Amino acid sequence: MKAVYITEFGGTEHLEIRDVPLPSAPAGGEVIVGVKYAGLNRADLLQRRGLYPPPEGYDPRIPGLEFAGVVEQIGDGLSDLAVGDKVFGITAGEAQAEFVRVASRLVAKIQQIEMESAAAVPEAYVTAHDALISQAGLQAGETVLIHAVASGVGLAAAQIVKAAEATVIGTSRSPDKLERLMNEAGSVDHTIETSGGPIFAERVIELTDGRGVSVVLDLVGGAYLPENLKSMALKGRIMLVGLTAGRTAEFDMGIALTKRLSIKGTVLRSRSGDEKAQAMEAFARDILPGIGSKYVPVVDRVFDVADIAAAHEYLASDESFGKVILRF
Repeated sequence: MKAVYITEFGGTEHLEIRDVPLPSAPAGGEVIVGVKYAGLNRADLLQRRGLYPPPEGYDPRIPGLEFAGVVEQIGDGLSDLAVGDKVFGITAGEAQAEFVRVASRLVAKIQQIEMESAAAVPEAYVTAHDALISQAGLQAGETVLIHAVASGVGLAAAQIVKAAEATVIGTSRSPDKLERLMNEAGSVDHTIETSGGPIFAERVIELTDGRGVSVVLDLVGGAYLPENLKSMALKGRIMLVGLTAGRTAEFDMGIALTKRLSIKGTVLRSRSGDEKAQAMEAFARDILPGIGSKYVPVVDRVFDVADIAAAHEYLASDESFGKVILRF
């Protein structure tokens, strides 16, 4: 089968499409999916550079965390899936290939949307739902600050917040992206431009009439942390999801103590199979019925998989609004 292959860790010149062995037959509780589309994520860019290897058991040279396709084979003991079903799902690696073997608990049937759009769903919506609802316990009437709100996860998160009858404040370094968000009715309530650096706390306090936000979904990390702390309401929750701006930051513990804050780091990829399945099941319960109506995935661009280097370069450029998808 054909797969995206990292010949050497480093730049995009080391990406190629290579023939690799087919996955072995599915064991009990597993399926083989013929991949039609696969999402491209910043984790893939890091994996290409050798900075984010997959868990043990996955080939570090074949990236891919999410897919949409057709069930080709099923393992023993499965009654809820059949050959020919259209599905999307998550995995810890190797999704950017013509076929992927995955636990059936990590896939869901595609309903109400086209397969191309379905490929933009799993990683973004499962991550956002798990962080905001399952872990942060978002409640109606609260205010959420979302950094990199125009990213795939950011846009999914904004939709989840609005559906929960909470308020969204979104940040982005791109004024064009923020203008687009404000022009799309109901996507966000307020925006803050951060092109000059992570300076947003004063504006957050103004927008919340001095209260601060209940939840921060931080997809950026680094120097955003000090401003996050200043932006928080009493008993606020900070969810650390991404580190595109760096792994370290100054941490004023006094603010955290005084406001009685909760700070959690979360990642989907390295969790156990059971933990990932629980996140997928919660997504299927709360979000899946509304996909295509209440929750609409945003696909920015679709690249043929043969153009994998160009896809990586485009995602790295920070020009995308929503998800970048690979077509097999």
